[in-house]
Amino acid sequence: MNWYDKLKEYFPVEEMKSKRHMDMLLDEKGDVYYKDEGPHHVLMYAEFASFVFIDYLWVSAESRGLGIGHKLIEKMKQKNKPIILEVEPIDYDDTDTEKRLRFYRREGFTHAQSIGYTRRSLATNEDTDLEILYWAPNNESEKMIFEQMKKMYETIHTYKDEEIYGKTYQDVDEVLHYDEEGNSQDLFKNLTDPKKA
Repeated sequence: MNWYDKLKEYFPVEEMKSKRHMDMLLDEKGDVYYKDEGPHHVLMYAEFASFVFIDYLWVSAESRGLGIGHKLIEKMKQKNKPIILEVEPIDYDDTDTEKRLRFYRREGFTHAQSIGYTRRSLATNEDTDLEILYWAPNNESEKMIFEQMKKMYETIHTYKDEEIYGKTYQDVDEVLHYDEEGNSQDLFKNLTDPKKA
């Protein structure tokens, strides 16, 4: 199975970029967009001067628990820039969403409670709510994370969208919102810790 099929099998259709989109990013934005691939992992990320965005992180089910995800995150942390990523809210019918959040909490990520993020999928035409997690080595503010997310959305997510999909994604100001009050509940607060066997 190639790297794209691994991602497609694991991530919901509304979160997946097309293969053409990702190939174009790798070819035409190769100074920013990268693929780190091994027998048991695929990591797609964008690195800008002031931050790193993790687009997709997949670790094979049979190799989970071997520390591959931790090593990949550590490699990103060595860049000493904020690391930003998107996650689905907890879905109690999908245990993977909770496992993913527990992993990022262990890795020292924070939930950006001030940032609202809802985007329409071009594949399903449905709105999807996503949450922003970030790791801030120098205590960067959520406002700074918000500004970087806007840059990432316009540079990576919507890259040549009309040419690739025949339609455009929403404008960044429709998709990302900043709430000074930061009223959304901390995603990590309701995480249940798995019982130690």
